[in-house]
Amino acid sequence: MSGFTKKYSQWIVEELKADLFDAREIQGQKLGEYDVIIFGGSLHAVGINGVKLIKENLSLLADKKIIMFAVGASAPKEGIVDEIRKRNFDGEQENLKLYYLRGDFNFSKLDFSNKVLMALFRVRVSMKRKKTPDEKGMLAAYSKPIDCTRKDNIKEIVEYVTSFV
Repeated sequence: MSGFTKKYSQWIVEELKADLFDAREIQGQKLGEYDVIIFGGSLHAVGINGVKLIKENLSLLADKKIIMFAVGASAPKEGIVDEIRKRNFDGEQENLKLYYLRGDFNFSKLDFSNKVLMALFRVRVSMKRKKTPDEKGMLAAYSKPIDCTRKDNIKEIVEYVTSFV
């Protein structure tokens, strides 16, 4: 919605000389043609946007390497990858490697329904007496968007993929 996942995807494609598809325009059968699938999606309440494509095709992709990255507004914290995995997948999915990358937040780029949700969130956080540093940063981002995407953030993903390709 804000373009951060797309930015990371394009950097990964450049580094790995890979193909790039929009998840809304690709079918599971096409994914089955690849040995390695890298899927990126933005986080919404710890749910990965578009993850349904991977979840619905896990049996088809059982012998593939699946790398997923979730892009969120919050700074990375201990346990975030486990929390995302637990929220989005039932079991271990041994062939699935998950990463969290920080994007950030641009209120003006959100669609109407997400603007409403985030405006409600803003009111809720604004009313708190004690705000965490993340909450203070998030409130500041409403008026001045922050972009924490860095090409260096994909380094671990690229190294992982090149270790077996």
